[in-house]
Amino acid sequence: MKKQKNKNLLKTAFILILFFSCSSCSIIRGTYAVITGTVKATYKATKTASNATIGTSKIVYKVGGFTFAVVKAPISWPFTHDEIETIDGLSPKEAIKQGKVKNSPYVVRGKKYYPMSVNESKTYKQTGIASWYGNETLRQKDGHMTANGEAFDPNGLSAAHKLLPLPVFVRVTNLKNKKSIIVRVNDRGPFIGDRIIDLSTGAAKKLGFYKDGTTEVLVETVKG
Repeated sequence: MKKQKNKNLLKTAFILILFFSCSSCSIIRGTYAVITGTVKATYKATKTASNATIGTSKIVYKVGGFTFAVVKAPISWPFTHDEIETIDGLSPKEAIKQGKVKNSPYVVRGKKYYPMSVNESKTYKQTGIASWYGNETLRQKDGHMTANGEAFDPNGLSAAHKLLPLPVFVRVTNLKNKKSIIVRVNDRGPFIGDRIIDLSTGAAKKLGFYKDGTTEVLVETVKG
């Protein structure tokens, strides 16, 4: 009898832990979901709020001491990188609606890119040239969306990468001054030369290379 009682207590405790773990996470609902099946199992959303400006929801993540506000962009918004021709054989916006973006192959200027799997990305670490983008979007009416359907915030901490699954969090270290931050990779690019990552304006400023335009960095996946 005592054993059975202990078993029931353990079962109840497990259900309560599972419930509260899941209730701290949310997925943006609508015509498409920008974070379905991605980081919600590893990085917990700390709060949700309404965003009256574009009439959608916002999810706020806390990762490694940095804050990330994730907002779904209206499907009518233009892309930050409009060079993307197709994703998984579909038009980019149709792929976003169907949730076929995460690591689906995509085409830019006739060249097909094959992103790495989630498991492969866990051990990703690379040194190379980083650039930044985003100032041009500040002058445009309304806003821009990233390749996975998120609203692009040039002053936030985000990045574009050609081969990492979307979205994923990475640590970027400026090898010239040793400054380091965490950014959310939610876009595709850069498609210029041998650059390995395109950082938002805000990220470039925090890393201290905004005025230089480019710098050498170390990029590595953040472990959950």
